[in-house]
Amino acid sequence: MSNLATKIVKKVSLETLYEIIDKRTDDIRKSVEQVKNRQEEDFRYLSQKIDTQMSQIRQEIGQINQRFDQVNQRFDQVNQRLDTVIQLIMQKN
Repeated sequence: MSNLATKIVKKVSLETLYEIIDKRTDDIRKSVEQVKNRQEEDFRYLSQKIDTQMSQIRQEIGQINQRFDQVNQRFDQVNQRLDTVIQLIMQKN
């Protein structure tokens, strides 16, 4: 009888242990899935943030290029004036 009782206790203990392991495994799977989902969300957010920042940088570079073009045009105008003045001076001499 003692042997039978021991087997029953062991079997019940093993079944309980398996149930606990199954529950804990499910909890771990859910946690891993949550972490995976969070990483995907974070990646999408960071990707969008990078795209937005890159767009702003490109726009600012475009504005800087326009300013450089304006400055170059002004220098060209000054150079033309200087050339005209130099030609006038050369003609008078």
